[in-house]
Amino acid sequence: MAEIISGRESKIVSTRIVLIGSECTGKTTLAAKLAEHYKVKFVPEYLREYFEIKQGSLSISDAIPIASAQLELENEAEKRGDNPIICDTDIISSIVYTKYYFGSRPDWFESQLLKRSKSIYLLCDIDVKWSADGQRDMPENRNYMQKMFIKELQFRKYSFHSITGSLSERIKKSTILIDLALSNNDKAN
Repeated sequence: MAEIISGRESKIVSTRIVLIGSECTGKTTLAAKLAEHYKVKFVPEYLREYFEIKQGSLSISDAIPIASAQLELENEAEKRGDNPIICDTDIISSIVYTKYYFGSRPDWFESQLLKRSKSIYLLCDIDVKWSADGQRDMPENRNYMQKMFIKELQFRKYSFHSITGSLSERIKKSTILIDLALSNNDKAN
């Protein structure tokens, strides 16, 4: 955890870890295991709750409320002092899916990205078996969606690490990367 000092106040900056990728790539399962390992609560994907509230009927006008609530959940984790902050998703997912389903995205997303601290992206691969859950709707487009995520991260020059393999392999690789990030963040003090 890095400490930023400005004037008389200091602010602890948590390391933000974002699990990202196409649907059904094991993000939530991995987030829960990583949160357990680091003894923090993970930031869930708000879209799942919103989808239920709206009974599955979403439009472009829902994009900002979904992303805004997701950002608020991240802010709550930061206020709790969680370190690392493990996010099941973030605003990049909102951008990718809004572009896919609606052909564009609100400019509001860009202004919010500028306000966020840098994140470490763990791109969960599609080597996990797809399973229906009432919200997932594109088993045949997983590869295409995964490429959209990669393209979005590359467009923004955000580095990311591919996470593949069994759950235990994913946990091992992720914890190595997170431990390194936490160590580097501590050295920044």
